[in-house]
Amino acid sequence: MGENIFNHLLGDDSLFKNRDVLHHGFTPDNLPHRENEIKTLVHNLVEALHGQMPSNMILYGQPGLGKTAVTRYVCKQLLDRGKEIGRTISAVEVNCCSIDTKYRVLAKLANDLAPDNESLVPFTGWPTDKVLQQLQQNMESQGGVHIFVLDEIDHLVKRHGDDILYPLTSLNYELRNSKCCVIGITNDLQFTEMLDARIASRLGSEDLAFSPYNASQIGDILSQRALVGVREGVLENGVIKLCSALAAQEHGDARRALDLLRVAIHKADVMGDKLVSTEHVRLAQNQLQFDQMTPVISSLPFHQKLVLYSILLNESNGLTNISTGEVFSVYQMTCNNASVTPLVSRSIGNVIKNLDSLGLVTAKTTSLGRYGRSNRINSCIPQNINAITIMTEADEAMKPVVNSTYRLQARL
Repeated sequence: MGENIFNHLLGDDSLFKNRDVLHHGFTPDNLPHRENEIKTLVHNLVEALHGQMPSNMILYGQPGLGKTAVTRYVCKQLLDRGKEIGRTISAVEVNCCSIDTKYRVLAKLANDLAPDNESLVPFTGWPTDKVLQQLQQNMESQGGVHIFVLDEIDHLVKRHGDDILYPLTSLNYELRNSKCCVIGITNDLQFTEMLDARIASRLGSEDLAFSPYNASQIGDILSQRALVGVREGVLENGVIKLCSALAAQEHGDARRALDLLRVAIHKADVMGDKLVSTEHVRLAQNQLQFDQMTPVISSLPFHQKLVLYSILLNESNGLTNISTGEVFSVYQMTCNNASVTPLVSRSIGNVIKNLDSLGLVTAKTTSLGRYGRSNRINSCIPQNINAITIMTEADEAMKPVVNSTYRLQARL
């Protein structure tokens, strides 16, 4: 057998010192420019250190603004302090994109709190009320305060409704030896509009909105990560500044900036260059523009998928510079085919603004004189990316929408 094909790479000196630091899942010891958000979470969750019940919370904001990282950071600090003072506190995080049914979410919470193997919930087979009962028993057995973090909570609600949230927000009425609070994390600013009024009032006791980073703030984040993750002296002047500016132009997404820097360094590594230049950043940008579009489209909230599909359907019917009214007309038909209640027309304008900020459509406001103002909407998804296929493969609920027939009208 010949020489192993990896041998020649093992001896090479990489420009990375610790590549993991530049990945999304890494939680640093310090989170720049999120002091106010951390302070808000801390002032709520400190009640757990007193043995009291913190308020439920909903964290809003676009992807890449640090919602999950801040929550993990604060929860870790909370658990560490709880151990120091002998206070029983637990924190269970559930990603509702990968664990996306009522049964599986409750089972995940119950099993993470199970004191022994006999208290585990099987992968399937139990009635949901029995799973909920087991969760309560495991919580009571452990005692203390439990923090339930439901990341991408909008994904769960859109697929299966808000049935799961009512028992979770009602647990404290049943518990005697323990308490809990729910922290929901969502990219959808209209999330609470999907909820029953009783659930919305219980779940959203405190709302926390994360604002986009600006270029300077993203630069601080990258500089901090580069100190730990990149070899000293390999980044040319302007590399971090360019990565920060490109990410800030989109919607202040720190993940995008980390991706640009990581891929740029990898490009330099593969090309055998000893320094990372702005040219490597441009190469990374070209690669990510294609790579990023697919996950952005696939992870859109369901109603945003419906609006985007309505725009694409109008365009396939020969329309350009589509008005908000023309989008809303088709959107109502998509909701009917998906068996969901449509958002009000005013909310559709906000959805279109969000799609614009993500770079999926352009929405320009034009004056109609005495008839007011109107949007002129066009998609800007490259032709080599099939957005409808991506949305259908990512979300089963899109299949009846795409497979239905529509009464479309060309503009006179």
